Amino acid sequence: MIYQKNQYKDQKKTVLKGETTAMERKEKTLSTIFTCFPEGRHKVLTMSYDDGRTYDRRLVALFDQYGIKGTFHLNGGTLFGGAESDRVRFEEIRELYQRHEVSCHTYTHPTISRCPLSQVVQQVIEDRKVLEAACGYPVRGMSYPNGSYSKDIMQMLPACGIEYSRVVGNTDDFGLPENYLEWKATCHHGHNLMENAERFLGLHKTQYLYMMYVWGHSYEFGDDEKEWARIEAFCKLIGGHEDIWYATNIEIVDYMNAAGNLKFSAAGDMAYNPGAIPVWISVDGTVWKIESGETKRFCRQAGL
Repeated sequence: MIYQKNQYKDQKKTVLKGETTAMERKEKTLSTIFTCFPEGRHKVLTMSYDDGRTYDRRLVALFDQYGIKGTFHLNGGTLFGGAESDRVRFEEIRELYQRHEVSCHTYTHPTISRCPLSQVVQQVIEDRKVLEAACGYPVRGMSYPNGSYSKDIMQMLPACGIEYSRVVGNTDDFGLPENYLEWKATCHHGHNLMENAERFLGLHKTQYLYMMYVWGHSYEFGDDEKEWARIEAFCKLIGGHEDIWYATNIEIVDYMNAAGNLKFSAAGDMAYNPGAIPVWISVDGTVWKIESGETKRFCRQAGL
């Protein structure tokens, strides 16, 4: 009987050992999957400038020089001035902003939280019509004129074709927004710009996605060469980094929507991309690119 009891204990130990081994195998085969930015990057920089003043011409040239991309929020009702106007002209928009994004800022720049919703709808739609005729593609983004908005306006914007809108203010942070219709930037270019840039460059934990978002108005640089030198120093510092994706506002929105729409298998060993653009993910530290319409099966031997 003693032998039988000891034998039972040995069998129980063997069973428990077998169960532990199976559990360990299960833990080892459960993959860690992260969303990446394009090419497997984990940081993105975007710039956002309002009102379409003629100083945009110099700012665009600066962005182009350093490979930085921006979104320019324009008022359609201001684009038809004469040669003396301080606004960019309708006929130059397509070429001027060709490497960037043209976005809505309402037709005449009113403080829209004081306007009837029906007028806000007209302000947005009429602005989109003019801008789309100028740039040649659907305008889907916006920044609130004078920083003015309300809950009702936010709820109305998707019906007007608007997918995001920037507010004023600074987070001094690098997180993605919870609500793209209430998108607050990291900083205005006059607020801790270089300090935030240095912090952003020092972020190396690839398990997180980081975004630096800078906003402002080009007329704030005006004819002050010291201010232009400061924004150029920022561009020189922040441009040309392999781990940073340089994107417009709408490119970020489109990409994150596509990434969020990936369909994964229950086992976590496959993903299907039903969207129109490729998406990059990390599976156990290996980067995979999933093309539009592709079902990708992951293996541990090879990735991107």
